[in-house]
Amino acid sequence: MTILAMHPTMTEQPVRGVVPSTYVRLLYEYLDMQGVAAAALLGVAAPEAADRGLLRYPVAAWRALLQRAAEHLHDPLLGLHLGQTITPAHFGVMGYVLLACPNLGAALARTLQYQRLLYDVNPMRTTMEGSDLLLEWGVDQGRPGPLVDECAISALMQLMHNATGRRIVATEICFVNPAPANLQPYRDWFACPVLFGQAVTSIRFPRALLALPLRQPDTVLLNVLEGQADALLAQLPPSDDFEQAVRRCIARLVREGQPELEMVANELHVSTRTLHRRLAASDINFRELRESIRQHLAEDYLADPRLQLTEIAQLLGYSEQSAFSRAFRRWSGQTPYDYRQRLLSSRKLECQ
Repeated sequence: MTILAMHPTMTEQPVRGVVPSTYVRLLYEYLDMQGVAAAALLGVAAPEAADRGLLRYPVAAWRALLQRAAEHLHDPLLGLHLGQTITPAHFGVMGYVLLACPNLGAALARTLQYQRLLYDVNPMRTTMEGSDLLLEWGVDQGRPGPLVDECAISALMQLMHNATGRRIVATEICFVNPAPANLQPYRDWFACPVLFGQAVTSIRFPRALLALPLRQPDTVLLNVLEGQADALLAQLPPSDDFEQAVRRCIARLVREGQPELEMVANELHVSTRTLHRRLAASDINFRELRESIRQHLAEDYLADPRLQLTEIAQLLGYSEQSAFSRAFRRWSGQTPYDYRQRLLSSRKLECQ
């Protein structure tokens, strides 16, 4: 029996991107628990925990390992099962970065910022739609296939469960791959509608969940760990994801004041005309992008009660707290103080 017989896939096509050794090590551990000699089955050496995620595997090779293991175990749902065994500790520094964030929203923001360290295939995009947050992965770099996609999505959901200490239930989950013969295992574990054959892979969940506190928040530790994560990110080969490079650049420069188009272009070693053209090609307005990043950073900082409003204003590049307050009211319709009070009140309710 082949895996194609157990789980239908799209027509085979080239797929680009890489995954960290975390996933291969996870597969080794899973096979060991099943009493399978992983090295003999997979034909590759087990990654060392000390590699800190720098050892990376082409996603096509990762898909082949999953297919080999799934066929051996006669488990077409291996991706779904494997993702459920992941923990933040598997990601080393990046895992601890996520755990040290104040809330789920901050952890997802870091996931977006450092996604190349976590899963460097089709980039994740976030969109706010009314009261929902939508996480999307397109097919720009190809279709990795059901086993890869299902492992990645179940792993992300499991990491959110681990970080918050509670079951996170999405409103809807979509996959680009054809529907399997039996949908019930997906509905049982995700506990929400799961759709297949969609244009993009996505997770939709209530925006209010972003305020959920994490179990081990530590701002000082987070700053230290982010420095380490930035160093790891700098060691990776260049990425084609221009938009993410712009986002990271704005987030870094915003502490020094209001980053203008020329400043970001200089940092990225392109002309202002090229920067404007490439953003426009993705229907992105630079000023709106800058304001969106500032707003998300502000919400992250406000979730930490140890930061004073004056400090947050400085972190966001405002010379005066009043300027920050006006901007935040324009973004959210409320003052930074009111936003923080509502956030703290909701946390108290969650703990009761």
